[in-house]
Amino acid sequence: MVRVRLPTAALRRLEPARRRNTVPELAAPPRPWLRAFGLTAVVLVGAWLGLLVVGNVRVPVGPMDTTMTLRPSFTGGTKINISPLGALSLDSHLAPVRLDVNVDQLDPARSQALVDHPERLSGLQDEVARDVEHGTLDLAVRSCVAVVSGATALGLAVYRRPRRALAAGGLALTLLAASGATAFATWNPNSVLEPRFSGLLSSAPSLVGNARSIVTEFDVYQQELARLVTNVTKLYDVTSTLPAYSPDPTTVRVLHVSDIHLNPASWKIISSLVEQYKVDVIVDSGDTMDHGSAAENGFLDPIATLGAPYVWVRGNHDSLVTQRYLQGMKNVHVLDAGRAVSIAGLRFAGIGDPQFTPDRSTAPGAAESQETAG
Repeated sequence: MVRVRLPTAALRRLEPARRRNTVPELAAPPRPWLRAFGLTAVVLVGAWLGLLVVGNVRVPVGPMDTTMTLRPSFTGGTKINISPLGALSLDSHLAPVRLDVNVDQLDPARSQALVDHPERLSGLQDEVARDVEHGTLDLAVRSCVAVVSGATALGLAVYRRPRRALAAGGLALTLLAASGATAFATWNPNSVLEPRFSGLLSSAPSLVGNARSIVTEFDVYQQELARLVTNVTKLYDVTSTLPAYSPDPTTVRVLHVSDIHLNPASWKIISSLVEQYKVDVIVDSGDTMDHGSAAENGFLDPIATLGAPYVWVRGNHDSLVTQRYLQGMKNVHVLDAGRAVSIAGLRFAGIGDPQFTPDRSTAPGAAESQETAG
């Protein structure tokens, strides 16, 4: 056996080549754009979670207690929620954040102070402006803390590296600052003159006039505001002294409605009452329509979603066309010709109004009934 000994220098030259041939490449190099996308996703989700948890402030605005919140949005703007009346939206700015203002309640003490000192109404507009300014500043500071904290915490949980977590927090703060600058640059103070109403507030323009008329006739609206605040304060005083009502578990709750006459706000009010008071059955004693035409039937469709059995009897503004449409709906019980139904342990019976007022005609058999009654 022959052994050949190589010089030490030759062995050193062969060693790197041997390593290159024997050690395989286990992973592809990371892609920068993929890492950037992942970091951005972490920042956005963390910032959103931070806003959800701590990104809101309670702000007294005049006699009202409100909650202000920033929310991610594609269109920006401001939304003012006045539960249960509805909401109004303002195109106040263009930015990826929206300002939500929830009117929580009317404070009785501050309302009473306005009633006792009507001269304060003249300065109410300035007071509201100051309250909104302070609340917005507080919300901006709290939102910065919430966004940075949320993004940093989520970055630390995902990457487990303090440097990456701090980078996520810094990027979140940069994005929020850019959003605030965009909102400031696109701020539209005239948006308050053209709000969009929803819910029961949809009828607000027709009831109180538009914002321009409020500005030009402020004295009239000032008097109406004083009257409204007075009435609301009295209502609070009365209801606060009423004893709490604890119904028996076997109590059957019946909601009676009538003379709806195609009022579009009716179904939202009824649905809210059914949910709030756990209504067992709804009784509609008629005049749901105005003319009883087939074109009006679509107005009745929300009845199926009210959440309680609906007992209906024809009024003098409801036609047989209306009656037949309701007979074909689920959860609706139509009463006529003395027909009786039992719902929730109660028995209901009724006869539809024989006189159809819109066209002064009578339903079949009405003449005989009127002669007998005479």
